[in-house]
Amino acid sequence: MEIVYGVELTGMPLADYLKMLRDNGLDTLPGTAAEILDDEVRAILSRNKLSTAQWREVITTAHRLGIRSTSTLMYGHVETPEHWLNQILMFRDIQNETRGFTEFVPLGFVHQNTLLFHQGLARSGPTMAEHLKIHALARILLAGSINNIQVSWVKLNRNLSQLCLQAGANDYGGTLMEENISREAGATAGQYTSPEEFQSLILEAGRIPAERNTTYSQIRIKLALENITSEQASSTEFA
Repeated sequence: MEIVYGVELTGMPLADYLKMLRDNGLDTLPGTAAEILDDEVRAILSRNKLSTAQWREVITTAHRLGIRSTSTLMYGHVETPEHWLNQILMFRDIQNETRGFTEFVPLGFVHQNTLLFHQGLARSGPTMAEHLKIHALARILLAGSINNIQVSWVKLNRNLSQLCLQAGANDYGGTLMEENISREAGATAGQYTSPEEFQSLILEAGRIPAERNTTYSQIRIKLALENITSEQASSTEFA
């Protein structure tokens, strides 16, 4: 959305605007404002945001210019599993063309304080089965294409986040100093989790914690933790 607004504000062509940002230090973009990339759903969910075509144009143009991005999908509101399938396959097609996505992040709809829910336009968020199914579906459909599936822990509780790691995710996400969107919508999972607690949560799920950068390189495996033995390290998966 910010890129589309910048283009409208400056009158610059999209590619020129993104080149200007890139040349001044922009390396990556968040693939947010995607929600569901279906204009009929968007007319209900986010009519004031950019269209599906605009989202795809911004992302593919950025990728071609060497600016990588995440990819996201918000579920648990007015969409159907068909929308999940169509969007994940769209991401796979874009990735096959540009290789620009760093990860896929399913975002569960937090309904409690939203106008959409109180007007009766959306259901009351995802079921536990839906949380697990979308992470599993993404792992299967995106294998070999977008290999990193991230858990959005700020929208989930501790146990559910760990279950999603078992269902198909390999990335627990990162620490946040302050988060307002999910909290104001009614999320109660907390705003800050320390690196040490992240490591503990990942270990409890039977994985080895590892640090990464935005583009999933320079990974440093946290084998120095006191509660990881060499035997555990040789038999436990990465997270």
